[in-house]
Amino acid sequence: MEVIKTDFVEGAKAAKGTVVIIDVFRAFSVACYCLESGVEFVSPVGAIDQALKLKNEFPDAVLIGERNGEMIEGFDFSNSPVQVLNANLDKAKVFHTIHAGTQGLVNATQADEILTGALVNAEATAQYIKSKSPELVTLVRMGWKAEEQTDEDNVCADYLEALLLDLPYDKEGIKQRLVNSPCSVRFFAPEVSHSPEQDFHLCTQLNKFDFAVTAHMSELGFWQLTKTTSCRN
Repeated sequence: MEVIKTDFVEGAKAAKGTVVIIDVFRAFSVACYCLESGVEFVSPVGAIDQALKLKNEFPDAVLIGERNGEMIEGFDFSNSPVQVLNANLDKAKVFHTIHAGTQGLVNATQADEILTGALVNAEATAQYIKSKSPELVTLVRMGWKAEEQTDEDNVCADYLEALLLDLPYDKEGIKQRLVNSPCSVRFFAPEVSHSPEQDFHLCTQLNKFDFAVTAHMSELGFWQLTKTTSCRN
């Protein structure tokens, strides 16, 4: 198995093989919490206008999203796992758009298969990929606004690479490294209300979930995320 690491939307566009789009803070952590809460589906959407249009088609749908870390006007929730945990999303249709992660998913047009990447389900993601034995895996780090590398996405990519290639990795040190990262400052700044500290802790609960998350085009014509377990289970 060959593992390649790349970045941002351009990296997603060029990515081949089994592609993992990584967004730890907070898109694909949020997706895991949504899927665990019993939603009907989570649909990653690239543009705000598209999400609002889908809301018109599905009036009972829930809109989750952010731009520059803040909730979008007209949406139900920000891109926040603590908000997801405090909401009743059972059987909900969720449309989700953010600056980074969802942009990577919708642009990975050359992939054989697309998965989301986060620390909360990293081990399950690696197990699923290994069970399918692909020749090539591309790890796409989306970073901040899909423009700047971030420590959390770099760490997640390195950890996934180690899991996929059976290499040693200090997973016990991940959270402390991220606590001390400048990329995490916003979660510990009381004046930044849209990035609560609890979101940091929820996004860094390593391997909390036992499922991978795959992305596919639904029969309704939009992307959907699905809980998936290892083919060997």
